Amino acid sequence: MLAKARWLTVVFAALPYTASAADTPADNRGPEAAGDAASAASTAPLDPGIRKMIEIAIAKGNATTIASVFAVARQAAPEARQEIDEREQAWHAQVAVQTAQAKVEQIEKLRTASALSNWKGEIEAGASRSTGTSSSFGMLGALDLKREGVDWTHKLSARADVQSTNGETTTERVFAAWQPSYRFQERTYAYGLAQYEHDTFAGYDNRYTLGGGLGYRALDGARVKLELEGGPALRRIDEVDGGGIHSRIAGRGSLNLNWRVTPTLSLTQNTAVYIEGADGNVVANTALDTKLIGNLKARFSYNVQYERNPPVGTAELNTQSRATFVYSF
Repeated sequence: MLAKARWLTVVFAALPYTASAADTPADNRGPEAAGDAASAASTAPLDPGIRKMIEIAIAKGNATTIASVFAVARQAAPEARQEIDEREQAWHAQVAVQTAQAKVEQIEKLRTASALSNWKGEIEAGASRSTGTSSSFGMLGALDLKREGVDWTHKLSARADVQSTNGETTTERVFAAWQPSYRFQERTYAYGLAQYEHDTFAGYDNRYTLGGGLGYRALDGARVKLELEGGPALRRIDEVDGGGIHSRIAGRGSLNLNWRVTPTLSLTQNTAVYIEGADGNVVANTALDTKLIGNLKARFSYNVQYERNPPVGTAELNTQSRATFVYSF
């Protein structure tokens, strides 16, 4: 009997053994089998209610809402992840096509627009009045216009600032400028400048500037923009009290910063430097805008004007603080 049992043990040990899938624990199966199971688990059809939710979100057109709906759908129906991914990819492709089409239409609209269309700008106005020991009255008016085309951009600026104290004029400034620019690379452009200034308290009756050069947009984000410019300029100056007329070659450099701090608050810094040998001047204006109602803003600005070697009796440095209203259109 013992001999027979040993013989059966030897026979069974010699027989080949093939494990079935049922005998193999799920965690010990090969990577291919686990991958097939995961793939099968993510290709189930999407629930009609979730599908309808995605379609409604896409029809609304809000990108943030659509992205949130897709994220929620993946959590609610992980078994239908493949269909959700396909629908999201199709939405991204649709948005890309619509964006490209809108850009082409915008470019064509700019190319066919007349010279008097597509202008944007702002009007700035302010006044001050004080009485008592001294009586003073001041007014400021400014207009800034800008037209952006496909390659060309035009900027027009004009401003007048007058103030009197005890019946005598203490401030009298007039400024006007036209600056066309041509963009030949994404961030690089060439510009021209025609400018007129009148400021008797800075030492000149009239000052004309013709110039040009190159500009570079160092920052071009949605919130921060920074432009740097530089080039030669020809200046003609009529000094006060018959001091003579002078024409000089100058070097010009400028910095223009626009920072949208918050949706309702923005900061701008515009600085221009002119070097004319032993002479020259610097004009810097810092402005803080805060939105009030609609297109109406309040502006608090600080202007600095430095004139090197001014005529006798005039100051080198003049500063002015203002609080004005600005309407954009």
